[in-house]
Amino acid sequence: MKKPYFKEVKDAPKPLNTIVKTVTRFEEIDAMGIAWHGRFASYFEDARVSLGEKFKIGYFDLFDNGILAPLKKIHIDFKTPIFFREEISIECILHYTQASKILTEYIIKKQDNTIAATGYVIQMLLNPDYELFLTQPKYYKNFCEMWKKGEI
Repeated sequence: MKKPYFKEVKDAPKPLNTIVKTVTRFEEIDAMGIAWHGRFASYFEDARVSLGEKFKIGYFDLFDNGILAPLKKIHIDFKTPIFFREEISIECILHYTQASKILTEYIIKKQDNTIAATGYVIQMLLNPDYELFLTQPKYYKNFCEMWKKGEI
């Protein structure tokens, strides 16, 4: 069993997730004939945007409520290559935290369900002056409370 990317939080709600599918394009392939490693951050982002739209915590939802969410850390574990015109699915899994940050985990699978890559992203929550919120900002705190109550 793989080691989890994030520590389990006692009494945390079940993680939220979404899956997007895409087919690799020629521009994403490197000289070795496989998906370029730098493209994986974009694959993660495609799934993160989908999750944000699905649960109303997308970039504009946060921005309209005075919250910026830049990346603090990105980590990718490559498992097996992805090739040109290969259909892949990217799962984004949002993990609960009481901290002023967003924790997302990613699983990229090939059409045969083989895992091509896994990873995670940590985003910090900042105010419009680029200062870290010391506690969760109201909009995100309300979202987390609804999530914990099972209303999301």
